[in-house]
Amino acid sequence: MKKLLYNASIVNGDEIFCGYVIVDGDTIETVGRGLPDMAMIDSSDYESVSFRGDYLLPGVIDSHVHFRDPGLTSKGDIATESRAAVAGGVTSFMDMPNTKPQTISIKDWNDKMEHAAGCSLANYAFFIGATNDNLATLMAADYTRVPGIKLFLGSSTGNMLVDNEMTLNHLFEASPALIMVHAEDEAEIKANRADIEARYPNGDVPLSLHGTMRSSKACFKAARHAVELALRYHARLHLAHVSTSEELKLFAPGNISRKLITAETCPHYLLFSGDDMQTLGARIKCNPAIKSENDRSELHYAVNEHIIDTVATDHAPHLPADKEGDLLHAASGMPGVQFSLPVMMSLFFDPCVVVRMMCHNPAIVFRVDKRGFIAPGYKADIVRVACLREPHIVSDNDVVSRCGWTPYAGKKLMHRVVTTWVNGQPAYDDGRFAGKSSAQAIRFNPYTADDRRSLFIASHPYNPEQH
Repeated sequence: MKKLLYNASIVNGDEIFCGYVIVDGDTIETVGRGLPDMAMIDSSDYESVSFRGDYLLPGVIDSHVHFRDPGLTSKGDIATESRAAVAGGVTSFMDMPNTKPQTISIKDWNDKMEHAAGCSLANYAFFIGATNDNLATLMAADYTRVPGIKLFLGSSTGNMLVDNEMTLNHLFEASPALIMVHAEDEAEIKANRADIEARYPNGDVPLSLHGTMRSSKACFKAARHAVELALRYHARLHLAHVSTSEELKLFAPGNISRKLITAETCPHYLLFSGDDMQTLGARIKCNPAIKSENDRSELHYAVNEHIIDTVATDHAPHLPADKEGDLLHAASGMPGVQFSLPVMMSLFFDPCVVVRMMCHNPAIVFRVDKRGFIAPGYKADIVRVACLREPHIVSDNDVVSRCGWTPYAGKKLMHRVVTTWVNGQPAYDDGRFAGKSSAQAIRFNPYTADDRRSLFIASHPYNPEQH
């Protein structure tokens, strides 16, 4: 039976309008303005759902998560974290390769795909990771099913650092796919760490020095190197979790579909500053580190001005015990998928900006097939979001993720996810999860060499000779 979702405030493109959506199977059939005829609402041909004026959004595409599966499943797994995702309006996720084993071969990637097909409540895709010696594997991957290549230019959880300059040049020159980069300069971090350890020979290094060790300079140096390689070889580059105002010099505002180089930030860089370490401690310890209040403010501006292109969570759950200890021992990373959408809507941005950054733009950057928009012919990944009369104060008791805590505890949210439809079926509805998954593998329309040549580059603001 077709579904009729009506009396909704539809957020799509740069407008919000009262309208309705007809869903046929897993696909959006019709998007209409105003109210449908009463005969349609009352017809036995439709399963009708009134939104009572609530927002109707495209499902969030979170292009940067660490679901810890396989090998780190005490922290979370695809089943538990995809439940957290749909509870937060995230209908599609792209998972990172630093698991155990690392996703650096076609077999490892296939194993993840087969596992997700049996347990995920959200649509799924998995990056393949670059190493110093797996270039042939990267060239052979199917990028209609793989979102891109993940490259670590700095060591982080599950160390996958690529530090061979010849390998980097070959990768950027030959890559048939988007390269997503974790950009922190390893030499800079090591030097900073040595200085800190010399100052604290007996240990117990304050967490507040995380931004000193993993500094803005370390981020900029690695990001600049990645941009230089992308410009040299005309490679499609996406910079992950941008955390500093300095890095913003490397990116251009403008039409995202014409950009060779795009950038992501995360809700925690938009909400917190390094000063919050004094009260929140390791709950907000992550790589790259959360930086200054000025960085936070400049990132906020960059989101509104089309300089930053996407917002993703870098969802990385750890058990509370993992977050204990000083700077050198407390784990880096935090969960995020369950609260990213209401946090962005409640604390920061106009709903149209949120949808652009979390739904439309991820679909454009990664060339996701038929998702990310409320439009006829697109997959029916739909989220109902209510505006609350009284704020909801987030607590750890709300958390669906296996880790059982959230860095957003204590924050007041004015929006909540009511229902999440994945491919036309409710995966989450007012606290209840579907017993049967409707999730699908995400499909992609890869960048071709001609595509990359045609992307906007002439007026890119970064000039290597000036830096």
